[in-house]
Amino acid sequence: MTEQTLTAASNKLLCKVLSIKNLTPSVFQVLLEPKAPVSFKAGQYLQIYLSDSDKRPFSIASAPTDTLLELHIGGNVTDNYASQALAHLRDNSEVLVQVGLGEAYLRQGERPVLLLAGGTGFSYVASIAKTLMTAQDPRKVLLYWGLRQESGLYYQEELAAWQAALPQLQIVPVVQEPTASWQGRSGLVHEVVLADLADLSAYDIYIAGPFPMVGAVRDAFLAQGAVRQYMYADAFAWL
Repeated sequence: MTEQTLTAASNKLLCKVLSIKNLTPSVFQVLLEPKAPVSFKAGQYLQIYLSDSDKRPFSIASAPTDTLLELHIGGNVTDNYASQALAHLRDNSEVLVQVGLGEAYLRQGERPVLLLAGGTGFSYVASIAKTLMTAQDPRKVLLYWGLRQESGLYYQEELAAWQAALPQLQIVPVVQEPTASWQGRSGLVHEVVLADLADLSAYDIYIAGPFPMVGAVRDAFLAQGAVRQYMYADAFAWL
């Protein structure tokens, strides 16, 4: 068993459901208060136990130094996977979780960091960005966040605070279907990265989003010089 697997096995615990609130009309912020000490690495995820045989994984948006566990869960009525988890959280004052899962956690080093998220995959890169900010890590950090529409943007005050606290952090929202009033970048998020960075070989790259997106990003980035050894995404285990 790896160190991460052993840690996760010991991080099965009850959490109090503190709050569930809208970040957008279809994305909810969930705050959980662990009832025992818990440890994880930035970029790891947890599983919520709906039953002994039904566990739902979600990225942790918190930094490891935070006292609460923060999740960002899409609540689209057509997404039973997420909506059933939200219903379980609403119906129970305490939930059983397992924390410290996944191998796509933040690595130490000196290479610049490229964070790429699609939709609520933002919670994964948020944990990493918060950790880099808290540590005042000197590495250059590029954060690209792809969304279908600009109405899906959230965390705007927090993003501005991160930018102020970590000057070497660059945040680039990318909207796939922009309105006429959108003044930022548009298109597919990974294509914007490819347009901005001619050679990806120098970067540690962290990716989160729907599996088809992650697979497309991996292939496109490798073709533009990314080094597979320095690319991290838990979805890679299934792609």
